[in-house]
Parts: sequence; C-alpha cells; structure tokens
Amino acid sequence: MRLKQLLCTAAAASLMASGVAYADTLTIATVNNGDMIRMQGLTDDFTAKTGHSVEWVTLEENVLRQRVTTDITTKGGAFDIMTIGMYETPIWGKNGWLVPLDDLSAEYNAGDILPAMAGGLSYDGTLYAAPFYGESSMIMYRTDLIKKAGLSMPSAPSWSFIAKAAREMTDRANGINGICLRGKAGWGEGGAFITAMSNSFGARWFDENWDAQFDTREWSDTLNFYVNMMNDAGPAGFATNGFNENLSLFQQGKCGMWIDATVAASFVTNPKDSTVADKVGFALAPDNGMGVRSNWLWAWALAIPAGTQKEDAAKQFIEWATSNGYIELVAAKEGWANVPPGARTSLYENANYMNVPFAKMTLDSILSADPNNSTVDPSPYVGIQFAAIPEFAGIATEVSQEFSAAYAGKQSVADALAKAQALTNDAMEAAGYR
Repeated sequence: MRLKQLLCTAAAASLMASGVAYADTLTIATVNNGDMIRMQGLTDDFTAKTGHSVEWVTLEENVLRQRVTTDITTKGGAFDIMTIGMYETPIWGKNGWLVPLDDLSAEYNAGDILPAMAGGLSYDGTLYAAPFYGESSMIMYRTDLIKKAGLSMPSAPSWSFIAKAAREMTDRANGINGICLRGKAGWGEGGAFITAMSNSFGARWFDENWDAQFDTREWSDTLNFYVNMMNDAGPAGFATNGFNENLSLFQQGKCGMWIDATVAASFVTNPKDSTVADKVGFALAPDNGMGVRSNWLWAWALAIPAGTQKEDAAKQFIEWATSNGYIELVAAKEGWANVPPGARTSLYENANYMNVPFAKMTLDSILSADPNNSTVDPSPYVGIQFAAIPEFAGIATEVSQEFSAAYAGKQSVADALAKAQALTNDAMEAAGYR
C-alpha cells in the first residue's frame, strides 16, 4: 500500500513538473480510416507531452456519423472530441453545439490551414473544427494495365475515356476489374460519390425553388452510365463497396482504376500494404466537357462538443494532432508520403513533400473544387458531394439506399430515381422548403 502511495505521489509530481496540474482521459470518436489508425498508434507522444490519456471509439464511417450526430443532438456527452467533416461543422457551429477554436496557440499557427479547409470548417468566420487531413477526389490507376490496353491516361480525362479504359482493362479470368467505385449506401459513402459524379453530368439535387431534380435526364444519364460501366467492368458486389473495400481491392491488384479520396494515394503507393505500389499513376477526376469536374472537397476534422468538462485537454489534443509537429512526427516514423495531406499550406511548400509523386495532383484537385459553384445549372445550396442543409443527411441516406438497391439489381434505375424524387420532395415539404 505504501509503495502504491509513493508511485501516485511521484506521478503527480511528474505531471506538475511538466506544467500539467492534473491529467484527463479524453474519449475520442473517429473513423476507421488508415490515417486515424496511425494517429492512435502515436498518441503516446501526446500523453508524454501533456499527461493526458486517450480512449478511442473507432467506427465504420456510416456508424460514426450516426453515433456522433445522435450524441451531439441529444447532448449525450459520450465524447470529448468528435471526428466530423465539412457538412456537419458549419451547421453544428451555427447551432452552438461545438466549442469555437478561436483561441488556439500562436505556435499552432491556424493561419497555415489551407483556406479551402478553414472555410469549410468555419461558421461566420470562426473555426469550429481543425482538419486532421483534407482531401478531394482523383483517379488512381494502374500504369501497367493501361499501357497493356494500348491507352494513355490524360491528366484531365473525360468520363467517356474512363468507361472505355475500364472495359479495356477488365480481365475477369485473372480477377482484374477495370474500375472500382463506391456503391455502398450512406450519404457520405456511395451517396457522396454519385452526387459528385452527377455534377459533371449537369445534374443537381435541387433547383432554385428547392424542388428535387431526380426526374431529370441528367440524373438518369448519371445513374445509367454508372450502372452500365460497373456491370461491365466493376467488381462483383460493388453495391456494398465503400472506401475501405475498394482500397483493399486496389491494393490487392484487383482494380485497373479507382476514383476516390486523394488521401488514399499514400496507401496504394505504400509497398508495405500495396502489391501494386510501384505501378500507380494519378489524374484529375473525370468531367463531361460541361465545365464541372466530378471531384469533391472534404476534411476529416476534430471538433469539441459544447458541454464537455475537458475542453482544455481536448484543445491540447487537437493542437497536437493537427499541427506541423504531428506531420513531422509521422514523417520521421513513416516517411513523408504517409503524412496527413491536404490540411496545411506549408506542407505543399516543404521541399521534402514536393518529391512525393501524388502531392501536386492532390493539391490541384483540392484547389479545383468549388463548393459554391458545384453544379452546371444554378443551385440554392453550398456543397459538392452534399447540400449544406440540416435535412440533407437524412434524405441522402434514404436516396443512397434506393440507388444501392438499383446497383444490386433489386430495382431499376428508373424506379430508384422515382423513389428518390418522391421522398426528397416529401421531406423538403415537411421541412418547410417547398
């Protein structure tokens, strides 16, 4: 008993010596993506510097969104830090559900955050979440397979070229699918992909009177093009594949092309995990010659729910995890190709990072994404792969379920679009938009 008391006294003295009066245990909800898994493995560095410890709740993307939304809206208090994105942050900040991050330290240098990321994570000029990493979307492709098909990937290809290349690269006998794309239900999974894709086909969720637009030729063209291409050149079961499933397929050499988050570039080129690491090229997301590309804009960011009793410790964690110091920590342990991308301007001015093969394409994709002008025809909403209104998540989850059912052959594209049109208009009328 005496020994235990001595150890506790020594631990307390150590914390005081390091400038920490007491130690908190932070509960953090996050998504099960590779960069977040890596962060969990490095949190001993945070604990050593601050004395605070961390308990992780790591969830699949759709489940994470449900859990944190329920917790924040009911004031459940289950989490001290939440991993959220550009959709939730301005809405929750406006509602007073998040702690403003307007008093971060000078050393942290919030002004270094890329303007595209800071803008999307702010409300009324105040930052409410700090980007752990930022992303757009782009094409990742097998350089050996496209050469074998007798084709050359343009730096800014069209959808017609992608469909042709996908079919040419497909080799069912050897388990190679020409293209892997998200089809999984969920507004931020398959819903995000098809919405970004639809923009380049001239589609939009709503017209300027908030009337749903799923009964238009543009949406029909988008879904039919997607379904036909995936049936011809995609993997079996693509209707249930999301980011992680397609990442695994690409790393195993089973995809000729994959159009998805730019953050995936470090995983598909990492020889520790990817069997095709030395055979990957990059290009901008496709377009249809209508002036809009199909790339999105997103950040997985860390935010503090209002009401937490551990606000100071939570801010210390956010400063640690989204700082230049953390980037340098990852670079020292894993190499510059594996640092969190897309969040800080200085990263793209760093000579060490300039040599990373996908760095420029990632930045070009981020800078070309314009959430204020995301559709060919005018729309009343801000957002590329989402409409930044509170009702969108619920509506888009249902729409994505109808789309996934069509991908799986359980209903026709026409039926899926008719159901999407009806449920969207009903929800918008109930919410007072129409």
